[in-house]
Amino acid sequence: MTYITSTQERHIDIVDIPSLEKLVQANMAKGAFGYLAGAAEDELVLKANPLAFNHKHIVPRVLQDIQDPDLTTEFLGLKLSSPIIGVPIAAHGLVHEKAELATAQGVAKAGTIFSLSTYGNATVDEVAAVAPDSPKFFQLYMSKDDDFNRWILDKAIKGGYKAIILTADSTLGGYRESDIINNFTFPNVMRNLEEWSKLSTDSENGAGEGIAAIYAKAKQALSLRDITFIKDYTHLPVFVKGIQSAHDVEPLINAGVDGIWVSNHGGRQLDAGPASFDVLADIAKAVNKRVPIIFDSGVRRGQHVFKALANGADIVGIGRPMLWGLNLGGSQGVTDVFEHFKKELRINMQLAGAHTIAEVKETKLIDA
Repeated sequence: MTYITSTQERHIDIVDIPSLEKLVQANMAKGAFGYLAGAAEDELVLKANPLAFNHKHIVPRVLQDIQDPDLTTEFLGLKLSSPIIGVPIAAHGLVHEKAELATAQGVAKAGTIFSLSTYGNATVDEVAAVAPDSPKFFQLYMSKDDDFNRWILDKAIKGGYKAIILTADSTLGGYRESDIINNFTFPNVMRNLEEWSKLSTDSENGAGEGIAAIYAKAKQALSLRDITFIKDYTHLPVFVKGIQSAHDVEPLINAGVDGIWVSNHGGRQLDAGPASFDVLADIAKAVNKRVPIIFDSGVRRGQHVFKALANGADIVGIGRPMLWGLNLGGSQGVTDVFEHFKKELRINMQLAGAHTIAEVKETKLIDA
């Protein structure tokens, strides 16, 4: 099918991140926008995620001798311009003609980490080549075919990716009604799947498939053994993404996980679940600083980043806002989104009396 997408490459003016979504909706095909912006069932969790940050307050501090708060941070030995990174999202080609290549370049210019999805419209090799000097993570949707898992992990190792993200909360897709209403199928080839199909006996290439067909190839019966498999095969740090219960922490740490990624997939999976921010503190208490915590879902403001860090996160990820910047301004639009988050975070740090990100993490929030 013919699909017309954005070709923009420019600075974008940002007053606030939430307002970008309506601009993007007018600039995208209905089905594609519905897939990216939509969520499961009644979209209760999608709506709850950003609102949950209002359950805590930042107490202003004065006379703290702050001129210019320092947002730089170090993570896995990587020096970042801020504690804000890009989360893995499938099919950036729905948003912009240069897909993940433009996103990776924009994130690199912002001085932080880009995370590539297995279901990207650019290959592991292509993303590694377009931003060779910037840190990248690779997100693995494990296949039922271990030959595919080894093949794509080999590419991540060769490409210099710094960690593997095992997404654990998406063994099947949530019930996303916008995709049904729009009869949505992927118009863009998922390049990693296409490349693999040319090497394997499976002729299906992941182009133009429905959501159910994509998930049918994924491994549903994920277990703690999969962490061991990835760690032993890659010798890279492994983060498990999609953690929402403190009860999952101890088994994961005992299995050797290198980081806990708190996320509800932006509300796209279990609509009866909690907002991610509301479970973060309990998970952080269970982790007890034994491994780092990455947090995402519903982050739309610099104050959200501040509150997540103060509530137990070490790093905060943004997803949809990054894609909105991509659609409106290409790689430069992506950079502009990160810079806007940094501007808001810096203001919050100044007014809260936090000189550094380490001090943000020590800040005590109060209940609303």
